[in-house]
Amino acid sequence: MSLAPSEQNMWEESTPQGTKKMSEDDINRKYEKGERRILTEINREKLPSFAESLKKSGYMEIRPFYQRRSRWDKKMQSRLIESFLINIPVPPIILYERDYNSYEVMDGQQRITTIQDFYDNKLELTGLELWPELEGRTYEKLPKKIKAGIDRRSISSIVLITESTSDPEEALFLKQIAFERLNTGGVALSRQEVRNCLYSGKLNELLLELASNHIFANAWGIPIENNDELAQNNLYKKMEDAELVLRFFALRNIEQFSGKLEHFLNSYMRKNINLYNNDINTLKKIFLDTIKITHNIYGENLFKPFDPNSKAWKSKAYKAYYDAVMVGFSNHLSSTNILINKKEKVIEETKKIFIQDESKLFTGQGKTKSDLQKRIKIFDEMLLQVIKD
Repeated sequence: MSLAPSEQNMWEESTPQGTKKMSEDDINRKYEKGERRILTEINREKLPSFAESLKKSGYMEIRPFYQRRSRWDKKMQSRLIESFLINIPVPPIILYERDYNSYEVMDGQQRITTIQDFYDNKLELTGLELWPELEGRTYEKLPKKIKAGIDRRSISSIVLITESTSDPEEALFLKQIAFERLNTGGVALSRQEVRNCLYSGKLNELLLELASNHIFANAWGIPIENNDELAQNNLYKKMEDAELVLRFFALRNIEQFSGKLEHFLNSYMRKNINLYNNDINTLKKIFLDTIKITHNIYGENLFKPFDPNSKAWKSKAYKAYYDAVMVGFSNHLSSTNILINKKEKVIEETKKIFIQDESKLFTGQGKTKSDLQKRIKIFDEMLLQVIKD
């Protein structure tokens, strides 16, 4: 199996999620020492001042919430401004202080973006319930007293100052827990949106880049060349396309998998948050080489299971089958030419897998570690046998 240099040693240290049996005295001492405890402070700032502070260099990590795919439309943004106008309490934003007066956004990305767009005159109010008279107006076009009323409002923030640990991975784990439990946005975040905000870095950027690969996108029905259709695509909106790329990278290390798949994917991203450029280039090549050979073999039926009853390929891709195909072929990239020359044999043997798959293992019925390992092993051994014959 091909691994990036950093992947080869990434599992040597255990993740901070494990537990050990402790006495009550041990537990009390742990609490007194402040272990796994986060310090916070609460602030309030007038909206105009807050919008102006967002322009300061290094003040707030803008990239995570602009990199996140938009979930609020203009109507939802306008309702937030209307809430400020009529003084309805707005939930606080949650910030993580990376350095003195330098923050990352943990929750409240859409609220921050809305305030910024409003004061930059990029938001034309629409769909207001109590103030329809303001329809179509930007901030600068509002009546003087309406402006003054909104300008008097404040946005509250809860700032996570620091974690009580010197272990970087432990600190990142606590930050993840805080993010997941404090997230109070109007639209619940998907698992990958959470990772996108928490683990911004070269690996996260690579996931987003590879999710736009035309072979991959076409296989999953993601219309990357049509922005209007793309914005409505569920896989794209929830970043599940990026999660699919992550699944491939993580499940290549399936022997390290334990617990829930969600936690395993979290762990993979957490352990690889600071990858070097040569690691990124290696992972990118592995993915591109794998997606190319799988498409060369299966064409328009890529990741679509074979249905023994109708004797035809299904009309959509399945995640469980995708895992097996991608991991299986990535294990045999050195035999690419052999597999391409034996394309018909690979297709024939793939059909046999589904004919023999009475437990529906390859269409997502089995989700345990054992099920994941079994289907990846079955597919891998099938390819190996084709190569040897």
